[in-house]
Amino acid sequence: MTPSSPQYDTYNSARTRAANSNRKKFGIKVARSMNELMHVVAIRSSVFMSEQTCPYHEEFDGNDFSATHLIGYRDREPVACIRARYFADFAKLERLAVRHEYRNTRMSFDIVKAGIELVRKKGYRLIYGHAQDRLVKFWAHFGAKPLPKQRDLVFSDFSYTEMVIELEPHPDPITIESDPYEIIRPEGAWHRTGVLDQSATRQVTSPLRDLKVA
Repeated sequence: MTPSSPQYDTYNSARTRAANSNRKKFGIKVARSMNELMHVVAIRSSVFMSEQTCPYHEEFDGNDFSATHLIGYRDREPVACIRARYFADFAKLERLAVRHEYRNTRMSFDIVKAGIELVRKKGYRLIYGHAQDRLVKFWAHFGAKPLPKQRDLVFSDFSYTEMVIELEPHPDPITIESDPYEIIRPEGAWHRTGVLDQSATRQVTSPLRDLKVA
């Protein structure tokens, strides 16, 4: 990872390093296409539906098109994912899944850190989540703490603990004062020049083909 590549956008640089060294590398990126969303579906199906026998309609809950998905890859193979959803004063990290053959790597830690960094970049200072009770210690590695007043929370045959992570403010968050070109770049690629940046090099012509104004 280079200084210009945040942890949530390391996939392309990882593939470049792999090509140069003939060794497969791990990288993370934001899902930006239906094909990449299918990678998320495949990972979560293998982990939650197959291993944890979660019913389909409970795993795919109607929130996938209103969320940001991060995918972890080993070379071109999708191996992990996590989902972020956004509310007024907090973000929620959820649906962390790592294929069983990659759980002896650091991917689970790296993709959570990437998710945390992404929501910090978006200006959030608080992350809320539901940790399976057996995974409370795992989430504690990232500063997650159980809510002082716990509510009973059981779904899809597991009991959960409500947890929060209080974040230090990002040094350069996306705000209304940010460069407007940065704001319209693809999700998670705010640090890279986008196609609309490039379109700004064309002359302004305001084309309105065949538009009739009454």
